[in-house]
Amino acid sequence: MAKIAPSLSREGLGLAPSRHGTVTAVSMMKDEGPFLLEWVAHHLTVGFNRLVVYTNDCSDGTDTMLIRLEELGLAYHRRNVIPEGLRPQPSALNHAQDEPLVAESDWVLVFDADEFLCIRYGDGTLNDLLDGVKAQGANGMVITWRIFGSGGVHDWSRAPVTEQYLRAAPKEWNKGWGVKTLFQFDPAHWKLGIHRPKIKNKWLESDFPDSIKWLNGSGRAMEDYFKFRGWRSITRTVGYDWAQINHYAVKSIDSYAIRKFRGNVNLKKDKYNADYWALQDRNEVQDDAMLRYSAERKRVFDLLLSDPELNRLHHAALDRAEARLAEFKGLPAYDEMVAGLKAASQVPIDAVVAKPPQARDPEKIAALMSRVEKQSNETERVARKALGPQRGTGLAEPAAQGLASGVEWVANHEIALPLDPGHFSPSGLEQIAAGKFDRGVARILPRLLQGAARHLELGAGCGFRAAVLARARPVLQQIQQESDPGRVKLIRAIWERNGLEKQNNLTLRAGALDQEALQELIETFRPDSLLIADPALDPQILMQALRSGAPALRLILAGPAMAESQRWQAIFPALAAARPDETQPEFLLAQLARAD
Repeated sequence: MAKIAPSLSREGLGLAPSRHGTVTAVSMMKDEGPFLLEWVAHHLTVGFNRLVVYTNDCSDGTDTMLIRLEELGLAYHRRNVIPEGLRPQPSALNHAQDEPLVAESDWVLVFDADEFLCIRYGDGTLNDLLDGVKAQGANGMVITWRIFGSGGVHDWSRAPVTEQYLRAAPKEWNKGWGVKTLFQFDPAHWKLGIHRPKIKNKWLESDFPDSIKWLNGSGRAMEDYFKFRGWRSITRTVGYDWAQINHYAVKSIDSYAIRKFRGNVNLKKDKYNADYWALQDRNEVQDDAMLRYSAERKRVFDLLLSDPELNRLHHAALDRAEARLAEFKGLPAYDEMVAGLKAASQVPIDAVVAKPPQARDPEKIAALMSRVEKQSNETERVARKALGPQRGTGLAEPAAQGLASGVEWVANHEIALPLDPGHFSPSGLEQIAAGKFDRGVARILPRLLQGAARHLELGAGCGFRAAVLARARPVLQQIQQESDPGRVKLIRAIWERNGLEKQNNLTLRAGALDQEALQELIETFRPDSLLIADPALDPQILMQALRSGAPALRLILAGPAMAESQRWQAIFPALAAARPDETQPEFLLAQLARAD
């Protein structure tokens, strides 16, 4: 065994200890020698304190490099012995399920050699990210892919992958929404999976599913369906604010050529064709968040190369890849491939076809669904229906502080709205682009307020409802209240764009309201209609403010407050009993819920 440099222990590398026990990365690799040390250095920097990698049929020394890393105590190498008829990835996960190093882990993330975890939350480490996850009482995070393309790079380079490729697909591009799941692992309850773990059958009808709380990549609670099935984010669950998986599936044309001519981990013979390139070579937007790790990753990478044996193996893998590439470049097949890839790079993003791994069979899925999954899905369906036509707010969380430069504006119900991902969620952006943002509310709200003279809205959101009312009912006096500073700026920008910022009948009240301020506002303004969209507003505070000083009132719930409809309805008997007969409130929840 080669001599071990004393500086190449975890302590010698200066890596911070984990605050969350053993956090393990499980991966499967074949001929990843040129990129292995960058992958290892990056994920040690991010905060994994255990790397377990399975290899099969390597010809470029990847397995030998991992064996050396295990000798140094920096990774663990396992042979992926593949049973007849099984593909390499499922085989590796079966081995990992029984591997003691994985079983004793506190947290596990399964991901590939072309995937790099990028954390935007906190200081960019797993320590801070898991602090945030646990602060919400969660035990997992579903992290969505961000597809990174070639950036127009053709030639092979030894430069780091994470610094060469900084162009990616837009966040709202749903064909790139595959996921990987970081979760608290208990092998008695979970079966490891490529995209998410699977609850073992014997626990499906128990209380165990209720104990699972996973967040999405923006730190918001995932829907319950994902406990049971799925491998992609959907419009309601996608998020990138806390973390993403940077997926470098193609890299440069030359890198792609090396991979194409050597096969792949899942033995898909036709995978690396022009269609796959068109899907993965997405370069529409700049994303350089990964550069936050550059200095520390390089420090760790250079220390790894200070080991003579690792240094020799790393450069041998590079030399081997470059020699193979030199052979390919003289072949007609290489020229044909390059021409095909360059043509595929011109395919517009809205013309890309992504074929699912297998055809969807609704009857088969229904047969596989357990009773507890059906019950869970139905509960969430009812909750979403209660949200009414908005399906939430359509707004991003958290809101940006200002509009992005050069943002496109699109007319929605004659109100121009900005296509700004800093302010609107992916679903909200889709609605805006189609001219259908909050269309149900926009149609019905002016009719609901016929006869009203003074309208107060608590939780104005982006100010769209107010703008629609200002156009449809110009004599209506409005006060719009919004607590979030970023949304206040958005409201002002939208009203200015639509020529409403100087309208005397439209007033914006920025900042939160306590009970005293709310009561004063109601007594002074004396609204005859009140729309509640702020889910943080306490019904008891509003009830106290409405006990006196307000005329007969129409009360309307909208947006996220609709999810709390039962809590709001509960205050109305007490409110009605406290007010004279002639000022009884009229509760319009049901009418607005049918607006779509």
